[in-house]
Amino acid sequence: MIGCHLSRIQVCSIAPAMLITFTFSQHVYANTDFEQCVSQLQVKAKQHGISQATIDTTVANLSFVPRVIELDQQQPEFTTTFKDYYEKRVTDWRVKEGRKLFATHRQLLNKLTQQYGVPGQYVIAFWGLETNYGSYKGKMSVLNSLATLACDPRRSEYFTQELMQALTLKERYQFSDDQMVGSWAGAMGHTQFMPTNYLKYAVDGDGDGKADLWNSTADALTSAANFLQHLGWQATERWGREVLLPDNYDFAHLGKNAAQPLSQWAKLNIKQVNGQPLPTPDMNAALYVPAGHTGPAFLGYENFNVIMRWNRSEFYAIAVGKLADQINGATGIVKSIPAHRRLNRATVTELQQKLNDAGFEVGKPDGIWGSNSVAGLQAYQRQQGLIADGYPDQTTFDKLGIKINGLPQQ
Repeated sequence: MIGCHLSRIQVCSIAPAMLITFTFSQHVYANTDFEQCVSQLQVKAKQHGISQATIDTTVANLSFVPRVIELDQQQPEFTTTFKDYYEKRVTDWRVKEGRKLFATHRQLLNKLTQQYGVPGQYVIAFWGLETNYGSYKGKMSVLNSLATLACDPRRSEYFTQELMQALTLKERYQFSDDQMVGSWAGAMGHTQFMPTNYLKYAVDGDGDGKADLWNSTADALTSAANFLQHLGWQATERWGREVLLPDNYDFAHLGKNAAQPLSQWAKLNIKQVNGQPLPTPDMNAALYVPAGHTGPAFLGYENFNVIMRWNRSEFYAIAVGKLADQINGATGIVKSIPAHRRLNRATVTELQQKLNDAGFEVGKPDGIWGSNSVAGLQAYQRQQGLIADGYPDQTTFDKLGIKINGLPQQ
């Protein structure tokens, strides 16, 4: 995930009710100390055990990439809706292609399920969302991108470590500098692993003695299954499911911090999307309504949390789960996803300030819709007798006296 889609950068955060889409403002970054930084990186590479030959031919020739800084420093201007996010990612083509690849690689995927406990449709779904089944793995120099970020003080320590790991990868597998391309943040290959995760979890799936996530589909899919197992994948559970809420549901239990046993959800009259009673094995689940109470509702099981350890976005986790379901022959989302207006940052900031002023503390207004904002809005909605789904809909804005500034509904 780039930002939060193509790289596994642990510091990124995506709001549970809205995913942020970034519109760039020009960021002028003049790093007059880049050459000095590269000299320091050569010393660190030596300390890390990188050979002098690699230091002389690769590290000494690292280049500053202004575009990387621009992308890293981007500021969110507009939210994007669940409808827009989902429908751009879980497309008919991606489902059809996923089914085709599921059949093509069935023997390997069956082996991975036996070895790692991860059903093949999930491995294919991650592949589809990360790089469109390998059709776009990124084109930026991983080494130059990581060096650029390592020399930027904002997250220098993290990216310096990733650069050292990338150099270790280069030497271990004899990758050329030109071969090591990926996202602006340094994520690589079919499944977009950062260098640290590449070293920890990449597996030689085709038996050629090298874990090559760029050129070997077997290596990439095997590595994805291995990574998911280490993230805690539960072999006997699915990711979750779409559910039907009763008309009088009060949303007292909402989000990952309000998980409870399936038996409790059944007592609240939560049903399968086909209207049948909810199965009640001994499992916990959390409720998610990514488009508010007028849209589809989902119960996320433990594997939903595992998906979010890969990418900390509820939108992404639902997309992976539903794409996997459809690759395996199931239907898509049953309940229509409503169109909502994309909000600009100023409107979200005003909403946060209004909630603070009303005594519903959401933290410093910053225009980024996170879990504190959801909780504060939900408390406000409950006090005002509104449906307390934590989603900023038109009724909520009207109640707070906020004029919505944003893009048309989608």
